[in-house]
Amino acid sequence: MVGLAAVLSAAAGAAVGFAGAADAAPSPRSGGMHGNPAAAANYWRYQQQDRDCGEMAVADVVGEITGRQPSEDAVNAAAENIPSGSHPGPIYRPGSRTSNGDLAVLLAHYGVQAASVHTTIDALEHDLDQGRKVIAGVNNKILWDEGGNRAEENHFVVVTGIDAGAGVVHLNDSGVKAGRDEQVSIATFEAAWNTSDNFAVVTR
Repeated sequence: MVGLAAVLSAAAGAAVGFAGAADAAPSPRSGGMHGNPAAAANYWRYQQQDRDCGEMAVADVVGEITGRQPSEDAVNAAAENIPSGSHPGPIYRPGSRTSNGDLAVLLAHYGVQAASVHTTIDALEHDLDQGRKVIAGVNNKILWDEGGNRAEENHFVVVTGIDAGAGVVHLNDSGVKAGRDEQVSIATFEAAWNTSDNFAVVTR
């Protein structure tokens, strides 16, 4: 078990840095759709538990990549039994928010390699063009245009597409019942995303 924890911790350790260090710099933003939100919409699920949006985002991405999407109960059970790479104890406990760095650890459990990055909207477009999957840390009050604390990251969503021409970001958002292919303006997404210092988990 110690060996497993070490492997998983190393997987998470896909260093949090700036995207593009290992790839060619993305080309300047072009119009049109980046990603395939229509296909990704099939893997959206509405979360039944409080604060398991990270686990739900991981389940969505696993489904998109492998075609075998774990249920909410299954992904939560896995996260409750995998050591966190960020704090003592498991990745997830009911009622406790999952740490940013542990999303890559949980993805690795399902055989999906990913890196934790602080990045840009242009780089996300490039990642989506390459078929990579993206989970972003956001503030849900900004995203849903609600009152409350808009200063801190408190939610995870899957970025399924960016329509640069229309100025729209497509999301799978487990936190709202209308979250399947949720669409917000690029300006709204960037404001919500900025609260995490543009944190994202990008598959390799």
